This record gives sequence, structure tokens and C-alpha cells, in this order.
Amino acid sequence: MKKAIIGSFLFTGVVFLAGCSDPVTPDERLEEYIKLWNDQEFDQMYSDYTSADTKETFTKEESADRMAALYSDLEVTDLVVTMPDVAEDTEWEEGEPATFTVPISFQTLAGPVEYEQDMTVVFEETEENENWFIQWEPALILPELEAGDRVRIVDTPGVRGEIFDRNGNPLAVNGSGYQVGAVSGELTDEAKNKLAEELSLSTETIDEQLAQDWVQAGQFVPLKKVSNSQRDKVADLSELDGITYQEIKMREYPYGEAASHLTGYISAISAEQLEEMGEEGYTANDQIGNRGLEQLLEDQLRAETGRNILIEKGGEKTVTVAEKPAEDGEDITLTIDAELQKTAFESMKGKQGTAAAVDPETGETLVLASSPGFDPGEWSLGISGERYTELSEDPDAPLLNRFSAAYAPGSTQKTITAAIGLEAGTLDPEEGYTINGLEWQEEGWGDFVVTRVHEAPNPIDLNKGLVFSDNIYFARVALEMGKETFIEGLENMGYGQELPFVYPMSDSQISNDGSIGSEGQLVDTSYGQGEMLTNILHLAVMYETVVNDGVMMKPLLFESEEQEVWKDGLLSPEHAEILRGDLREVVTEGFAGPADIPEVQIAGKTGTAELKQSGEESGKENGFFVAYDQEDPAFILAMMIEGVEDEGGSSYVSELAAEVFQNQ
Repeated sequence: MKKAIIGSFLFTGVVFLAGCSDPVTPDERLEEYIKLWNDQEFDQMYSDYTSADTKETFTKEESADRMAALYSDLEVTDLVVTMPDVAEDTEWEEGEPATFTVPISFQTLAGPVEYEQDMTVVFEETEENENWFIQWEPALILPELEAGDRVRIVDTPGVRGEIFDRNGNPLAVNGSGYQVGAVSGELTDEAKNKLAEELSLSTETIDEQLAQDWVQAGQFVPLKKVSNSQRDKVADLSELDGITYQEIKMREYPYGEAASHLTGYISAISAEQLEEMGEEGYTANDQIGNRGLEQLLEDQLRAETGRNILIEKGGEKTVTVAEKPAEDGEDITLTIDAELQKTAFESMKGKQGTAAAVDPETGETLVLASSPGFDPGEWSLGISGERYTELSEDPDAPLLNRFSAAYAPGSTQKTITAAIGLEAGTLDPEEGYTINGLEWQEEGWGDFVVTRVHEAPNPIDLNKGLVFSDNIYFARVALEMGKETFIEGLENMGYGQELPFVYPMSDSQISNDGSIGSEGQLVDTSYGQGEMLTNILHLAVMYETVVNDGVMMKPLLFESEEQEVWKDGLLSPEHAEILRGDLREVVTEGFAGPADIPEVQIAGKTGTAELKQSGEESGKENGFFVAYDQEDPAFILAMMIEGVEDEGGSSYVSELAAEVFQNQ
């Protein structure tokens, strides 16, 4: 419709000229042209408005098509071509060219472009009509552009931000790795077989790469990129005939598997991610954070590519049309102690489990580990489908982030139950129950029975209840307390709430719906079974109430965060002192005996959560230990190991945790 109206108007203008009516003036003609320009109707601008002289000098491909192509390549938006003001009483000399200074502005991928350009409108007569036409020139596309000039976009990559621990140790940095390859004509069969074995390549793949058309004798043929963590392997391979390597830039993760679930990794952006995030400036050549902090902090870590739009003229002369400087990503410093993280990870011996450690005085998170881990560098380099299948089908589930999950906490919950009962006034630490046998139940419970592992000398008070981890004692404590008081106490401890922590964690829950529906469920919950679930960081944080006389600090992960109290008034100093004494005896006299080491006065509580299915007599057991140094509680460590039923239960976990205190 727009073109039809313009065409009609032009035809009318021709009639006016022929019939000596009011003629179309050059400014009116230019205004029509500028409207088409703002609408980017380049073909019509050329065919209907461009002068004959221009068409003799510039073909449609050199004018309209080039203008359209450059606007597309430069991602031109917000185009504004402004018609200059013309006085109403302006007199135009018949047949004489008219020149106008036209302001032009638009946005590009390299930033704004704004300039003024003189435009000349000439009167032309043909056999068919007579009218005013535009003298087009390349400078109307870009300032100072001339015929024969080349327009080029130059990218300057920014530097991705790096992640460091509290002591400046690198966790995710812009480092180097290796491109391992073979020298054509020099690779022996023995070396090829070793290369295939060490780099998870098939010998057929190596042969295919060496047989490419471009390969000539003596040339280096790249086969696989490997991370800096495999430098020893690379050095050994390079000793074999025909194998060599080149150092290349890549993202480096110096603590490898020990921090893999925390750091995550970067990798090539997927087609799905590009479709979702393309409007944010990502391209198919970019890498993007996946998993862990690399993904969580993508916006801060991501670098912005700098871009220049240049006009290259003859010789070495260039004109800068627009320039957007590169912006480096932000460096992030964590509260994590990377060496303590490594120690905790290695102490888990590659078993399925997780560990967290917090500084009770500040709330700073010192350890967030999940075992087993993976090599983040391997993913950053582009993992093969076969390798992905191997990792995803591994029964040890190395890709599962266990520190962000929630688990039944077992008997580590008894310390929390005791703290709630003490503060509620329903638990007298010196009052004991007479408990005989390994089983106990209230009248009317039917088949529900509470069992304990060991008998202990009566009466069973709080100290013995914790030292011997007596389920029957804590069942009676919970019943004395009642559901309402217990639920209120658990909620005060943070159950049923989102942990105020920057890293996404599964919420700790009292039960699936947050309530306790029966005495049996109340009893189970009192010692960390039933439907209760706790994430490992929250478990460590809750033990701050014992160390800090009732105060829980907000857990921190970034050095830039301010320290603040999350919850207080949870435990009086008198009651906290009682629990500290009892938790020390759990180690010196109870089930955490392997943690009774001479180097550190460890206090803590073990816990075993049995995960049996309905109808099963026994099932898989997760073992826990939450511990701190009684003399110098610089950190509280919570550790969980899966499948401890054949390892001696939670006592085994206390042994592993003790290694962390020994080797810190």
C-alpha cells in the first residue's frame, strides 16, 4: 500500500510539471527518498529516485544491494535519517542542483554511528518524464566510504573472569593446555596404539586424520586437545616416535576433580543455548558456563567482545566508523579454602559422598565437595559422545552433584533435637530413662518399634543418649517435647526454608508436607529418619549453634559478601556448653572413636541413615560425621559417605573426617 501511494503521488507530480501546475520541489522529492531510506526500501530508492549519472557510475549491486548487505552485516538498527529544515519561502532555481545537509544516525554491532552528509538533488528530463533525482554516493552508507573501499569488522576478544579461593589459589583461570598430535610419516604402530589408549581415540580415527588430503610428510596433524592437568601424560606420550604436542590457550581448573562440581566448566555454546541466548550477544563461536559457578556466574565472568567497524582505503589508511572496546569479565574470589577442599575430597577416597565445611565465626563456606568428581577441562575441550556415555552410565555417578542434594541426616540430627528440647525446657540433661533391651514401643503403636544398636548402663541421660546414639532415648525425648514444639524448633533451625546461600541447594525438610502426622513419624524425625532431609551445608551450619552459643551465621560463598547473623537465640551458653562436652565424649567414648586422634581434640556426632525399601529387613546406609576441633573450632566439617553398611557404618566416616583435621 505504501508503494502504491508513493507511485500515485509521483505520477501526479509529473502531471503538475507538464501542466505548469505547482511543481514538485527538490526538498519534497528528497523527503520522499528519506522516508524510503528510513524504511530501508533500497531497491525502490535506486530504481525510482537515483539519478541517471549515479546509475551510470554505480550498478544496483554496487549501490542498493551493497547498502542492504552492509546494513545486515553491521546489524544496523534504530536508523534515523532526518529531513533538514527548509524555509517555506525558499526559491529554487529552475534546473539547478539543490544540496542539503542530511543528519544520519543508527546503531551497529560496534555501537552508534552518527554523521551528516551533503546530498545533491538534480533535475533530469527524459522522454517519459521530468523530475528531481538523488545523486547517490557510497558515503551515504557510511561516513567517508568511497568506491573501492573495503568495510571490515574486527573483533577483539575480552578475557573471561577468573575464580580464586580465599588465599588467591586459582580455581578456574585462563591458562593453557595441549594439542596432542602425530607427525605424518613418523608415527609407529606401537606409538599409535599407545596414543589411542591414552587419549580414548580409536586407531581408525588416527589413521583417518593422517590420511586427509592436505597432510604431507613431516606435518603435524592435531588429534586431540587435553587439559593442563594431563601434562605428565602428554610428556610421556611425546617421548614416543611420531607423537608431539603444541601448547594452546584454554580454561584451566587446577584443582580438577576436587572442585569440579563447585566450579563447573565452560564449553562451546549449544544450538539450543544459542537460540535461547542469541539476543544477549552470543555467537556460535562462543563458550558459555555450564554447571557450577561457571554457569551461576556467567553474567559476571563473561567477557564482552570488542568490535571495530573499519573502512580500509588504499595503502595502509583506515577509517574507524564505530568502536566498542572489549570488556573483560569480573574476577571472583570465594570464601572456599581450595587446599582444605582438596584435603576433604581426597579423604573420601573416591567413594560416593559429599562434604561441607564452614567457619562458625564468620559463616564463610570453606569446603563444598562432591565425590567422585570429573575433569572440568575435559568438558571444556569438547567431550566425545562415547566419553559422555561412559561418565553418565558410571555406577558411581561422578556427574551427580551431591553437595547440592538433600539426604536423611540420621543420628547427626540428635544434636539438633537435643538443642530444641533443652531450649523448650522439655529436656532435662541430667534426667535419665530406664531403658532395657534393644527394642521399645508405646502401647497402641502396633507394629511400629524403636530399636537401638547397643544397651548402655541405666539410667540413659542426654550424655549417654548422644555418646551411645540411643534411638530409644531420643524417641522418648521427642514424645515429651510433642509435635508442635519440635516442628517450631526445627523451623527455627531453618528447616522448611530456603538456605540464604548464593549457590542453589535443595531445601532441608521436616517431611514432604512440612508436618508430622503421627507419633511414629515424630520419633523417626527425632533421629533423622522418616521423611526428613537435610543438605550437607545446612547440617554443618546448624552445628554452629553448639559452637557459637546459639548463633547461626548466614553461610557465605563470596569474599565480597558481608558477614551477618542468620538466626540467634537458638541455644543458651549453658546448654551449648553441655552439648560441647557431650560431643567430645562421642569421640572419646562413643561410636566416633576413630576420630580420637592425638593431634586434634575432635568433637562431633556420627549418624547412619538406613535407606531400606518397604518390606526390606535392611538396606543401603549413608554414614555421616559432623565434627570440629574442640580447642580451636576454626571450621565445622560435615561429611557423608554412601554405602557404609560394609565399611563399619558411620564410624568409618569419622575416620575419614579425622584425616581432614590431621592433614589440613
